[in-house]
Amino acid sequence: MSTFKYNRLDKNNAAVLLVDHQTGLFSLVKDFSASDFKNNVLALAGTAKFFNLPTVLATSFEQGPNGPLLPEIKEMFPDAPYIARPGQINAWDNEAFVKAVAATGKKQLIIAGIVTDVCVAFCALSAVEAGYDVFVVTDASGTFDEVCRHAAWSRMSSAGVQLVNWFSVACELHRDWRNDIEGLGTLLAGYLPDYKNLMTSYAVAKADASVGSEKSMAMTSG
Repeated sequence: MSTFKYNRLDKNNAAVLLVDHQTGLFSLVKDFSASDFKNNVLALAGTAKFFNLPTVLATSFEQGPNGPLLPEIKEMFPDAPYIARPGQINAWDNEAFVKAVAATGKKQLIIAGIVTDVCVAFCALSAVEAGYDVFVVTDASGTFDEVCRHAAWSRMSSAGVQLVNWFSVACELHRDWRNDIEGLGTLLAGYLPDYKNLMTSYAVAKADASVGSEKSMAMTSG
């Protein structure tokens, strides 16, 4: 008999940590194209906003070459805790960051950042050690190359970190399409062009069904 327990994301028990998505550090990401990676990062941020998840923003040495936080992220979360670390490479070494995470009151941490093998891995491993359930968003975290990426993934998964992508995060949090068809569909369509085609087809089919229903009612009443 299997002892495996599916530890799925729960929108009522999850927080999002966006770690070091800084303009300078974006130039280091080579395992995704620049446009795809930025889209994935903003998609994860959009998912956090859609589900109203507590979100903590962090930067590292932003006055130096790492640069400021991606402006779009700051605009999406103007009131979120913003931890500008003066020098600590591991965000978990910053007391204000750890306190901000604890203040969310959530047990599950959805983490993404730059770079995967340093800022993400160090934070994720420290969070696991601190007793959190950690989910690292692989396509919203980037690094130098695939060798670095897979080494980081192996290190984190061996410690119990779940590796996910932003699309699976959105779907697992939502659980059931009937909770909000248009809402989730609009979120996905905003970052996945192919999904926009699906939602367009759905809207047309829905409109046709509505017209058909109205015609049927008119014929019945007549």
